[in-house]
Amino acid sequence: MANVKVYNMKGEEVGDIALSDKVFGAEYNEPLIHQAVVTYLCNQRQGTKSTLTRTEVRGGGAKPWRQKGTGRARQGSIRAPQWTKGGVVFAPKSRDFSKKMNLTAKRGALCSALSKKVADGELFVVDEIKVSAPKTKEMEAFRKAMKLDKRTVVIMDENDENVILAARNLPTLTTISVSEINTYEVVANAVVVLTKGSVKKLEEVYA
Repeated sequence: MANVKVYNMKGEEVGDIALSDKVFGAEYNEPLIHQAVVTYLCNQRQGTKSTLTRTEVRGGGAKPWRQKGTGRARQGSIRAPQWTKGGVVFAPKSRDFSKKMNLTAKRGALCSALSKKVADGELFVVDEIKVSAPKTKEMEAFRKAMKLDKRTVVIMDENDENVILAARNLPTLTTISVSEINTYEVVANAVVVLTKGSVKKLEEVYA
């Protein structure tokens, strides 16, 4: 088991915690992590775009002018793509971008990503994250105390409305609950901050 230091919101060391090897000591598997990230991003796409082809645009049934003798180029419809208000060539249509990934692979990718953060020294544990009021300055003080200068995700054991509101104006700080954790959030952020409660919940579910 790996031991990591536990900090408070002032950046002071208040103890340490042993992390389960099943969750935080997994082998690094880059292809699996890549698959999980691609799956997540594809599942965020709505796929609701749709434009009209020349067969779907209203009008254009009659030939604009006769085929020969006018001196102009031949035309069959005023709704052809080269006409203003004409149809769109290779028009994008609604489609489902979603991908599937089995549960075991998803869990393996998440554990692999978390283990990589531990190995690189980019995962920190705090005893708890609480603010007295939804004030940005309190979360900014926490960020400075922990020296979180890079893009950071804070994973809480449960949603705290005050913390969410206090952090949302900080461009490099993202807050999510442990129930929302996914491989993309771990990989997309340079630093991961967990509360002791979220570590316990992760080990209960994934170990």
